[in-house]
Amino acid sequence: MGLMTFLRNRAGYILVFAIGFAIVAFLVGDAINVGKPFWSANQKVVGSIDGNDISIDDFGPKVDQGVNQMKQQYGGSANAQMTAMAVDQAWNAELGKVLLTKEYERLGLTVSEDELLDLLQGSNPSPLIKQYFSNPQTGQIDRVTLMNFLKSKEAQAIQQSNMLQQEVTNQALQTKYSNLIKNSVYVTSLEATDEYNNRNKLANFKYVSLDYTSIPDASVKLTDADYSEYYDQNKARFNNPTETRAFEYVAFSINPTKEDSLAAKAQVDKLAADFQVAKNDSLFAAINSDVKVPFTYLSKGKLGDPALDSAVFNLPAGSFYGPKLSGNSYKIVKVVQTRFSPDSVKASHILLDAAKLGGEDKAIKLADSLKGLIAKGGNFAELAKQYSVDGSKDKGGELGTFARGAMVPEFENAAFDGQVGDVKVVKSQFGVHILKIEKQIGSSKVAKLAYVEKALTASSKTKDAAYKAASNFLNDVKGSDFAKVAGAKKLKVALADRVTATQGFAAGLDNPRKLIQDAYAADKGDVLPEIYSMSDSYVVAHLTGVSPKGTLSLADVKNDIKPMVINNVKAKTLKEKLAAAGKGNLDQIAAKVARQVSPVSNIVFANPVIPGVAQENALVGSVFGSQPGKVSAPVQGERGVYVFSVDGFTNPAPIANMYKQKEGMLLSLGQRSLGAAFQALQDNAKIKDNRVKFY
Repeated sequence: MGLMTFLRNRAGYILVFAIGFAIVAFLVGDAINVGKPFWSANQKVVGSIDGNDISIDDFGPKVDQGVNQMKQQYGGSANAQMTAMAVDQAWNAELGKVLLTKEYERLGLTVSEDELLDLLQGSNPSPLIKQYFSNPQTGQIDRVTLMNFLKSKEAQAIQQSNMLQQEVTNQALQTKYSNLIKNSVYVTSLEATDEYNNRNKLANFKYVSLDYTSIPDASVKLTDADYSEYYDQNKARFNNPTETRAFEYVAFSINPTKEDSLAAKAQVDKLAADFQVAKNDSLFAAINSDVKVPFTYLSKGKLGDPALDSAVFNLPAGSFYGPKLSGNSYKIVKVVQTRFSPDSVKASHILLDAAKLGGEDKAIKLADSLKGLIAKGGNFAELAKQYSVDGSKDKGGELGTFARGAMVPEFENAAFDGQVGDVKVVKSQFGVHILKIEKQIGSSKVAKLAYVEKALTASSKTKDAAYKAASNFLNDVKGSDFAKVAGAKKLKVALADRVTATQGFAAGLDNPRKLIQDAYAADKGDVLPEIYSMSDSYVVAHLTGVSPKGTLSLADVKNDIKPMVINNVKAKTLKEKLAAAGKGNLDQIAAKVARQVSPVSNIVFANPVIPGVAQENALVGSVFGSQPGKVSAPVQGERGVYVFSVDGFTNPAPIANMYKQKEGMLLSLGQRSLGAAFQALQDNAKIKDNRVKFY
């Protein structure tokens, strides 16, 4: 409970994972060195930033740390997307460390000892100090706990304190750098007036349009010149910030067949019959369930399946529920006990360290003595200060108010099952507690459940058949036309495109990392070497495209831009049709092209959306650049081609507060400039990214 109330609640995950980080770093480093002694140093390089190599020995534990944090935050087990996010976070942290440190040195940015002292314990402390050492009930910094932490002489605490001080320093330097960037941008009165007018000047106009859909796509025959014209006019759109690849694949399903489902139902029915007569409910559930639900009192809403949850919590003790197929698994539940229990408890405790007292027996003996003293009127807060080894001792052992799920089961059960005023001796993984129940709040039905869940999975026969089909296909497509062979076998070919080297997902695939790694080790046109296992299929894939970093060639984007090129060709025909309708007024033009005149009111330049039509930047831009009363030349838009006539503009009142207008723009500009500055640092750095070889 010492670590539980201090590190978990106060110091946050950075300090908690300091220990895990060191252990993982040691284990990973040791495993690599012992298991792969032939690895040379450069084969461990995850990447390099301006000549600074990043070793997998250092990088791997940071990724593991990130995955663990995400598991705590989101629950469940690690998956490909969690790992990809953790890899990206660790990589971005390395980029920031190297590139920003160089900038700090170049600019002469430092944090002095006096500054650091003030950030740690002054009147305006670092946000990290506020985050880690604030009392959750009051929001105020717990100065006693903070000073005890900073002044501790224990080796582990010193290590954690050094880590915290480094984080505080880094954040302070980032703030200084951020302020430098933000203060380097400014807004002129002319820019402020333009921005104000763009958001407040109103335009009223009418238009006649010919939509691209009025010409069937099939009637448009595209030439190479059509593609080249569109590509040359829009080249700026085709900048690829990082290399991407595309692959085709065929998935061979391993979802349960009808026969598998019948066999699974028979097995579950037998399991349910055995469960009904089982002597030890909790042991039976622990042995047979694919999903482990703790055998303790649970409140409604904890089972993750609303229909199941609602049904089970309406049953009295002794009831049996299921087997019920829900989602992709069967659920069977015994309601062992029900009762009403507090929603939350306010409690205090004194934690005794059995190891320091010569064993658990002696700790329990001392706990019983202290319990006796308290029963006779002894001061709990003073005894906590004298005997407790927990961080709460300086507050009289107060733990505040907590709901179910916040404490270890033994401690939770004692707190929720007792009565207000009870003093109990409780053993847990943290030591021996003297628990005092101060207050119990609310009352809700809770149930102790023996819970069995069995996933509905494919049989080995089904999996073997799918694997054999995938293996045959892999042999047939090597050196052949992938799509043609798949078509002959009546197999569906799916496409995953714009796949980056580090992403943890791909269209239709739930576990794609090995496939992506192989795609980045292959050449365009290669059939990838393995059969890849997903949760519901085996996959065979073929690398169809490599789009390098930088401006993509016409060949790289040809398939993607085809719809736009078609519209570009259609636009020429529609412009000619509108031009041929003459220079008369809009009503005359509309009659000649058999369309109606559409009025639009109160459009602003900053929001170029034609209600019920589309966002039409070119049209609205042209409107605000035109004189009232004149029929425009045809304008090519997103949805079609337009001619328009402006009825008039309504100018806004002059800016009431120029300073406030500039201030709002500066805030937005400052935020964008910081991201742009960091991107510029990356663009000007020599960065080699080998992450795909490791993850």
